[in-house]
Formats: sequence, structure tokens, C-alpha cells
Amino acid sequence: MENQTQPKKNSNVIYFLIVVIIALLGTDVYLYIKKNNSDVKIVYQNDEKTRLQTELDSLEAQIEQVNAGKTRLSADMQAKNDSLKSKIKVLRSELAKGKLTFAELNKAQEDIKQLRYFVTKYTADIEELKKENVTLASERDTLKTNLGTVTEKATNLEKQNQDLSTKVTLASALKVGAANVVAYKIKGSGKEVDVTRASPAKKIKINFTIASNPIAVKGAHDIYVRVIDPTGNLITSGTDATFNADGQDLQYTYKTSIDYKDDGSGYTIDWVNPNPFQKGSYTVILYADGYTMGKTGVTLK
Repeated sequence: MENQTQPKKNSNVIYFLIVVIIALLGTDVYLYIKKNNSDVKIVYQNDEKTRLQTELDSLEAQIEQVNAGKTRLSADMQAKNDSLKSKIKVLRSELAKGKLTFAELNKAQEDIKQLRYFVTKYTADIEELKKENVTLASERDTLKTNLGTVTEKATNLEKQNQDLSTKVTLASALKVGAANVVAYKIKGSGKEVDVTRASPAKKIKINFTIASNPIAVKGAHDIYVRVIDPTGNLITSGTDATFNADGQDLQYTYKTSIDYKDDGSGYTIDWVNPNPFQKGSYTVILYADGYTMGKTGVTLK
């Protein structure tokens, strides 16, 4: 009876050992598979980090390239540019951490995907801004050209107006029609007698008419007289009084005025010489309205 019991116990021990061995083998297999899966995860995470970092490099290079054109950015575009660079910096910092969980890795993937969208949109906005700048520059150049043309035309018109005004002024100035000079002596009775010799002469009368001029101003006109003696010297009244004629300032011998009516009237200017007359020719020049009216003279023996 004892011999039958002993083999049964040995059989139970063998079964137990087999179960233990199988359990140990199962544990080893589980640990091996888990280790392999862990290694695969680490490799996958490292590869994905490298890929994401490469993509960040590409996005950053894209931003730098689009900014290389030195396009003047608005405040809004500058803010977008700064924001994109800041996001790239944050993502780089996140990817630089030692080990990332799947959740962190997935978040980084989503953030970069969103960042790629914003960079693409920013690039498109910059390109549109460049096109607008080219258009604006073209319009500016066109406006400059047009402005230059208008300015040139305005300058030419102003010059033409000035020339026309000068011509009108010149055309409206009084001109002598006919003129002569007669010397006179004055008798004791006060009577004036014309003479041809210098010694008795005391005064001259300048007789002249005005050529018809429909555009000349009717009314009073100042007349300036310059008398040049036989030696070529201007006879003055002893003052420094001057007037402007033919574009220059001149001293005059005598000044008076006439009432111009454009009716063919004759005019006479009396001038008494403060000095004795000399033998020779006296030249008389008349001026009015800023121009020479005419010239005449007399020769005394």
C-alpha cells in the first residue's frame, strides 16, 4: 500500500515543476516582447522628434527667405512675424526635452501642423504685400512723371504769360510819333523868340506827338526827359532822382506828365537850362511807361 502512494507524490511534484517552468518561460517571453515594444517606441519617438525638428528648420528658413526681400512690414505683419518666430522657439524647446510621452509628441505634431498653416498664410500675405508695393511704386513713378510734366507745362505757361505780359506792357507804352526841339531866348518883355545860336538861348521847347496806341492807358503818364550836352554829359537838376526804363535805373534831366487821349494831340515840354548853352548838338531822349518813347535834338551855332 505504501509503494502505491509514493509514485503518486512524485507525479504531483513533477507536474508542479512543469507548471513553474512554463510560468517562468511565459514571464521571460512577456518581458522580452515588452522590451522589444519599448525599444520600438523609443526609436519611433526619436525618429519623430528628428522629423519635427527638421520641419521646424524648414519653416524657419521659409520665414527668413520671405523676409529677405526687405519688404516694409506693417505693424500687424511685424506682429505676425514675431509671433511665428516665438512659436518656433517654444516648439524647439519642447522637442529638446529628454523623453517625450506620446501625448506630448502628438501635441507637438498638432502644434507644428498649425504652425505650418500660419507660416504658409504669412508667406502668401508677404507675397501679396510685395505685389502691392510694386504696384504702388509704379503708380508713384507714374504720378512723379505726370507731376513733372504738369510742372514743366506750368513753368512754360508762366514763362509764356510773363513774356506775353512783357509784350503787352511794351506794346502799351507810349511812343513818339513826331518830335522836334526849338531853342528860345527870352526878351526883357518876357516874349520868347526862337534862336539857332547858343549864346542867347535860355530854354528849349520839345514838341512831339504820340503815335496812336489803342491798348495804351488813357490818362496821365509820367514823362522823363534826358538832355545830353554836346560833350556827351547828361544835364541833371542836381539831384540823384532816378527812374527805371528799358531794364535799368537812369538819372533824368526833367520830369513832367501828360494827359494821353489817343486823339493825335500835340504836346510841348518847356525846359530851362540852368547852365549856359554851348555850341554843338544837344540830344533829347523821352521816356514813358518804363521804355524809351523816342529821341530828337537840336544843334546850336
